[in-house]
Amino acid sequence: MKIGILGAGGIAATLAETMNKMPKVECYGVASRDLAKAEKFIAEHGFQKAFGSYEDMMKDTEVELVYIATPHSHHYRNMKMCLEAGKHVLCEKAFTVNAKQAEEILRLAKEKGLLVTEAIWTRYMPSRKMIKDLLDDKIIGDVRKLTANLNYNIYEIERIIRPELAGGALLDVGVYPLNFAFMSFGDCISEVKSAVQLTDTGVDGENVITLFYEDGRVAVLTSGIYGLSDRQGIFYGTKGYMVVDNVNNPNGIKVYNEDRELIKDLTVPEKISGYEYEILETIDCIKNKKLECPSMPHEDTLKMMRFMDGLRKEWGVKYPDDIESL
Repeated sequence: MKIGILGAGGIAATLAETMNKMPKVECYGVASRDLAKAEKFIAEHGFQKAFGSYEDMMKDTEVELVYIATPHSHHYRNMKMCLEAGKHVLCEKAFTVNAKQAEEILRLAKEKGLLVTEAIWTRYMPSRKMIKDLLDDKIIGDVRKLTANLNYNIYEIERIIRPELAGGALLDVGVYPLNFAFMSFGDCISEVKSAVQLTDTGVDGENVITLFYEDGRVAVLTSGIYGLSDRQGIFYGTKGYMVVDNVNNPNGIKVYNEDRELIKDLTVPEKISGYEYEILETIDCIKNKKLECPSMPHEDTLKMMRFMDGLRKEWGVKYPDDIESL
């Protein structure tokens, strides 16, 4: 399948290197607002065509699927442009700035008969099933709590701190601990408690979110843009505990018994980068004329966007009107 990438930054480069090692994928084109940047990108990553504008890529009938690797603030308009041009879409997280935009994109995709899906890569990885199977087998008994964290030292990156680019920790890194909790415990939440530390620019720099579930379980999640964290996801059970190494891209799973002895040490299947799973599932769904991916149902994307809208409202984090609007 011929894939085009919208944007030529760091994520696009990782994606390109992954695609180059995937036999089912044709590294076709890259679009940037700067033609020289796009030309440099295709020379370095073995793509066929460089486009000096996003609109130029839309005119190319050879492009079947577009991966959107632009800042959050641009996702809605970029996806809308792709869908109106008849292109299937795989869009980087966060899917949009808010739920209203997500609803409109999903409505348009259905109207056009095109697949659109969110690229939360942890949703598509084999590690997701590995974790679920271990929990279902009750290897650590009844799980009452989980914790998950994700912090990076990224406070100087423009797209992270600028409100006009829909910046902040939540949409960029906080979405991973949240998805980790939703994948493991579901979304039957009775109460949410949270705290936030805002940056000088008015976006969230550090946050702590506690989810209280209807069945009594609890999830404690933290994310931020100052300093590094261990990125671990930990499940606390009645017969032991389980540690997932890196909630953003799981590398392995360690299971401990009641005596805190390691009883199982699992590695995830060998991968190119981790991006390949979302690409493969998207291609397979397109070929089978499906409009959404089983690993990332549209309803789950909407639930996450609505949940993050609620957090931002509580925290007083509002982006400029032209970013929040349709």
